[in-house]
Amino acid sequence: MDGAIAVLNAGSSSLKFALFEAGPESRPLFRGLLEQIGVAPHLCVKGAGGQVLAEEHWPAEGFDHRAATREVLRTAIELAEGRPIAAVGHRVVMGGERYSAPVLIDREVLDTLARLAPLVPLHQPHNLAPIETILEAAPRVPQVACFDTAFHRGQPPIAQLFGLPRRFTEAGVRRYGFHGLSYEYVSGRLAELAPDLAAGRVIVAHLGNGASLCAILAGRSMATTMGFSSLDGLIMGTRCGRRGWRRGSPRCRDGPRSPARRPGRAPVRRGGR
Repeated sequence: MDGAIAVLNAGSSSLKFALFEAGPESRPLFRGLLEQIGVAPHLCVKGAGGQVLAEEHWPAEGFDHRAATREVLRTAIELAEGRPIAAVGHRVVMGGERYSAPVLIDREVLDTLARLAPLVPLHQPHNLAPIETILEAAPRVPQVACFDTAFHRGQPPIAQLFGLPRRFTEAGVRRYGFHGLSYEYVSGRLAELAPDLAAGRVIVAHLGNGASLCAILAGRSMATTMGFSSLDGLIMGTRCGRRGWRRGSPRCRDGPRSPARRPGRAPVRRGGR
């Protein structure tokens, strides 16, 4: 029996996954979502035709990303019907300067990625938890990390720099860009469907609770709205995006003032006497 390829995408409170036949066509077998980790964990798995194959709930206490990964592994193995898992692919948000392409994970790679967690503290630890869990449970199964930052490593060097002294750049302060896996997929599909358009200048929008734009030329990232962190750029669901005020300004310390109560002015009386 042919093997299968598992794909995992761990978010801050969810774990998306899918299983594909190992082979040139990579036919999807099933996909699932384990959501509300830490609140009310709920798993739902659907087959290629959309039919529900499995559904389960757990209490929130003690159910973290590692527990979620173990439950996903158990469910996937049961639904795989004897197919061996040939490899596991992971979405990892931050690859830093070192990783500009997918990489086979070993302990050294994992330690390097863990050191990047301070740059994306709400994403990287959750991305790495399933990798650690699978490494402990099945150390011989190959795992591959695919990075959201990798697509933007091909940008012109000047597009990756801030107007700061070089020592900051050497310390890792640069425009990394994010959502690269999404942009790479869209760029590839555009090349298949409209090659003439894909060969020129294209602006792609990744719109969701996290959002960004990317300028692409002939399939290559040229600039993106997200820079050093995933807080930058567009206004998002819970992120203010690029901002022009400085952190220590009076408006930030004291909050906005009512136009009716500015220094040197008498209060404005509203309504009748």
